[in-house]
Amino acid sequence: MFDIRKIQEQVIYEAVKNASNDEIAGEIVYGKDKLAKTEDNPTWVKSTMKRLENHFDKSKVKHIRAHCQCGYGMDDKLALVKELIESSSSMEEFGNSDKAKAAGLSYENGELYLQFHFCPCPMLTDVDRLDTNTWCQCTTGYSKVLFEKAFECKVDVELLKSIKMGDEICLMKIIPQESIWK
Repeated sequence: MFDIRKIQEQVIYEAVKNASNDEIAGEIVYGKDKLAKTEDNPTWVKSTMKRLENHFDKSKVKHIRAHCQCGYGMDDKLALVKELIESSSSMEEFGNSDKAKAAGLSYENGELYLQFHFCPCPMLTDVDRLDTNTWCQCTTGYSKVLFEKAFECKVDVELLKSIKMGDEICLMKIIPQESIWK
């Protein structure tokens, strides 16, 4: 059966391990005394992020969380973005097509945005509110991978709003480092 908690434990463990070592990764994911294994998902999300934030500086935390994305549904989303690219001749056309807008994309004032009117993370279903946007940084990593594959260039992604932080939408700015249409 699909166990999102196990998947998240594994991806966070690997991302922390790659930034430090096995011991620190185990401590952050499971707690010093391994009691985090008994926490329900909302409590585990919050306590794991608190341990991560207490162990690393803000920049490193963002980097680690961006490498925690699970890739769930990536192939379908990649196919859609590639289809939108092929049917467009500019970023403005790409971001303003009806199909792009239906997928949450928009192009305004020379910038590309991706938004959601609901929190897309299954781990946050039972979380009322987060104290920081640390957990949400995995979606920037997911979007970075998605758009780098589709645009075939480096892409920066900036998290601007988060529903679980009290905003009305989740909103990211997608910033390609090269022109997509040459």
